[in-house]
Amino acid sequence: MRFTFRFRLVPFVAAAIAVAIGLSLGQWQTRRAAEKIAIEQKLNERQAAAAMQFNQLSGSALNPDDIEYRRLLLKGEFLRDWPVYLDNRPHNGVAGFYLLMPFKLADSPLHVLVARGWIPRNVADRTKMPAIVTPGGEIQIEGVARRDIGHVMQLGEVDPPRPHAIVQNLDVAGFAAASGLQISPVVLEQLTDTGDGLVRDWPVPSTGVDKHRGYAFQWYGLAAMAFIFFVVTGIRRGTK
Repeated sequence: MRFTFRFRLVPFVAAAIAVAIGLSLGQWQTRRAAEKIAIEQKLNERQAAAAMQFNQLSGSALNPDDIEYRRLLLKGEFLRDWPVYLDNRPHNGVAGFYLLMPFKLADSPLHVLVARGWIPRNVADRTKMPAIVTPGGEIQIEGVARRDIGHVMQLGEVDPPRPHAIVQNLDVAGFAAASGLQISPVVLEQLTDTGDGLVRDWPVPSTGVDKHRGYAFQWYGLAAMAFIFFVVTGIRRGTK
């Protein structure tokens, strides 16, 4: 009994394409996993560092890459006439909103958009918000710098934000244009308890490293299976 291999062009081309696609996508997912590992390391290092003062920075001097995930100390006061509510932000399975409000830095024209915390939605009337205590006068708060507050799926056109509006998403540039305020390019997730009853259990950014590794394994597996299938189906068995 002997085995011979019969080369066939069409299966070879199909297998080569499948192997190339599997290897290419597997390598891409591997690179994505490496990028996410770097982000996770940066997040851990910056959040472990001491909080830094932020009240004297100007918008032109601020690079979001330099302070994202850093703990910041802000000194100034809230602009209580410009609250905005982000809809579809559940917490522990309960529907609710994030309350955002501009915070004017002391001795500076710059404002920082602060995510003050989470509030539950009124089941009977989603537009009815509870009375939230906003500290008056100059205070100091601590929080974590973020590029944005996160986005959810939204259909249709986005209306410009306005005071007391309920919106699905909010970006810093859009808020600055609508309010006419000079706004920092980062958002602050507030950590300091100011006696307002808001929930500040902010979700930890998910890097998804394991997900990318799993996808890479699947794509490499597809390449290996395509090669094995080509070899096995080309083997012929016979007698001398």
